Amino acid sequence: MTDTARVLPLRRPPIRRSTLVRSTADHTFRVFVETIGTWWPLRPYSAGKERVDDVTVEPRVDGRVVETWDDGTEVEWGRLLVWEPPHRLVMTWTPTPAPTEVELTFAALAPALTRVTVEHRGWEALSEEQLARDCATPGGYVGGGFTRGWTAILGALTAAAEQTSPEEHA
Repeated sequence: MTDTARVLPLRRPPIRRSTLVRSTADHTFRVFVETIGTWWPLRPYSAGKERVDDVTVEPRVDGRVVETWDDGTEVEWGRLLVWEPPHRLVMTWTPTPAPTEVELTFAALAPALTRVTVEHRGWEALSEEQLARDCATPGGYVGGGFTRGWTAILGALTAAAEQTSPEEHA
């Protein structure tokens, strides 16, 4: 190795998952934002589990994504960095030991077919120990826990969007 060579840190690739939803992009986006508290699998994917009364998204840049417990306690999941309805939102993700970032895109593939993609990135902010620590799903980042978690969450969104009609969110 020469004196000018540098050792670059290993890049920790983002987690990417996607799902196809038999619905319009607008409807799917609205279901995600407006009814997240009804379809999001709160057990195990929340801080309060059975204490959670609702999850809300404040629909604007710097809006909070927050779970509210039955005693009024609020736990912030993050803040919206990008707000482009019905195509995209990007938020900080603070349930991780150090903040990471989540981007969701809603791409219309046909009049009633939408691909929803999540990219969870920023894993460089976490230590090796934090990456291996269990999250809501065992295994953390290293063991695939976040990958399994996002797969389950997108599955719940798909079911919710396909079970409601676009007229309910017009």
